[in-house]
Amino acid sequence: MFGGDDDATREHLLEGLRQRIDDSDVIEAMGAVPREEFVPDSQRSSAYADRPLPIGEGQTISAPHMVAIMAELLDLEPGQTVLEIGTGCGYHAAVTAELVGSGSVYSVEYHESLAREARERLAELGYEGVSIRAGDGHEGWAEHAPYDRAYLTCAAAEFPDAVVEQVRPGGVLLGPLGDGHQRLVRASKREGGTLDREHHGGVRFVRMQGEGRA
Repeated sequence: MFGGDDDATREHLLEGLRQRIDDSDVIEAMGAVPREEFVPDSQRSSAYADRPLPIGEGQTISAPHMVAIMAELLDLEPGQTVLEIGTGCGYHAAVTAELVGSGSVYSVEYHESLAREARERLAELGYEGVSIRAGDGHEGWAEHAPYDRAYLTCAAAEFPDAVVEQVRPGGVLLGPLGDGHQRLVRASKREGGTLDREHHGGVRFVRMQGEGRA
């Protein structure tokens, strides 16, 4: 899958991630996904740079360290069912799929063109456990609920109500929240449906789109 310059820059990236990520499974998943396959050809030389890159429609592929941090905070395990809001190019979904193994990843993308391209790309790379639909992420994907985990790859004022409802009690939500200054928030869902929140620092993501947008 890898080779040449891609292989060397990938190893350099992974070495940097090892300095900030304790979960070896996350590091292994990051190394298993060929990031160069998820960026436009014009950005391929920067595929393993630890920064966001444009992918079209005003969207970006997240910096690898942020994908790894989110994966670690989600505490993903084999067999889990995960909801992703904001497919983009499909890179984050692929990393999640590596971690849940025989589990399933259901991803909602607002832009039909990005959803189609990500679906084709993930299929070509053999990620059969990832399903993608185009739609408003505020609605989640009720058909496959309840989810063990749900995360946003785009910033929202708050976790969408439908997404919260679709996560099982004891499940975890994660996403960048805030109208202005964004913070990465991890929330555990209590039996009564309320959320127990932890804040994990300031972040900067593209805004979530759809009918629920403020």
